[in-house]
Amino acid sequence: MNSIHTRLVKIEDIQKDAPEILLAAETLRRGGLVALPTETVYGIAADALNPEAVAKIFEAKGRPPDNPLIVHIAGWEQLEPLVSAIPPGTEALARAFWPGPLTMVLPKSPRVPYVVSGGLETVAVRMPSHPCAREIIARSGLPVAAPSANLSGRPSPTTASHCMTDLDGKVELIVDGGACAVGVESTVVTLADSPPRLLRPGAVTLSQLRWVLGEVEVDPAVSREAEAGAVVSSPGMKYKHYAPKAQVVLVNGPVERLCRLLEREAAPGVFGLVFDEDLGRMPVPSISYGPEGDSAAQARNLFAALRELDDRGARRVYARAPLQDGVGMAVYNRLIRAAGFTEITV
Repeated sequence: MNSIHTRLVKIEDIQKDAPEILLAAETLRRGGLVALPTETVYGIAADALNPEAVAKIFEAKGRPPDNPLIVHIAGWEQLEPLVSAIPPGTEALARAFWPGPLTMVLPKSPRVPYVVSGGLETVAVRMPSHPCAREIIARSGLPVAAPSANLSGRPSPTTASHCMTDLDGKVELIVDGGACAVGVESTVVTLADSPPRLLRPGAVTLSQLRWVLGEVEVDPAVSREAEAGAVVSSPGMKYKHYAPKAQVVLVNGPVERLCRLLEREAAPGVFGLVFDEDLGRMPVPSISYGPEGDSAAQARNLFAALRELDDRGARRVYARAPLQDGVGMAVYNRLIRAAGFTEITV
């Protein structure tokens, strides 16, 4: 991919006629790439109905072509042309969680290119709640495919500066809308199967999905590595994701035992990734990703902490495992993938 000039613009006043909104919308309409903020993470957006534009996303990210993309919309009227059917539960979930950090996998219509769906007959769709993302989508008049705006496999970006680090020279425009409020990618649930199945945890929790839908299964790939050659219908299921340059080991057990482990493993480049309350006890340099009892804060901080480990030259990282309920399931899911499924108990 030839290097292009990347323009960074900061949006202060999110209105439909703001010049930054109009510039982003026009860039999308002519087939360009725009990194834009959502409430979850920053996304790298292209016209979802333009296969040539979508192909640029895969090239910019170095993303495997069988990894489906999520299509972002600004209103319900944009959904119907994308799908061949609206399964039971779709409207109930939309009423409960749209706009917001929930993606639904639905049967796709012929209008959706296979480059977007990873070759599948389904399409993943969500309606973001971030006003900047929604205004850009609305003004463009397009559904936009928008995976996280990072190099494939790296920690997802939660600030515009993260996007610039990974994508400078690869996208035409980065819109700075401030730090993301959620910090991990959207929950993904498929309604193309019965019963519905959670494919990727996020800020909309399993219990919330079950409150609306009743029975919801959890895909095994949420907590363990997908089998080689497996066909997956959601991003974040198949490949190593979210990883810093360092080797990450996820550690279950009390902080006292983690301290003893780190005393034995202490060496240049060995770091801890721990909770706020642990920092004063660690025998090696350590970074916190939030308070032990606050999964939402852990989600907001996680990717920035993983990037800070790179900045500080970490080569091996021992990360305290979070609780696996509520939003903690999403935090654990990101960490186990960042660790390449390397997990120990002390």
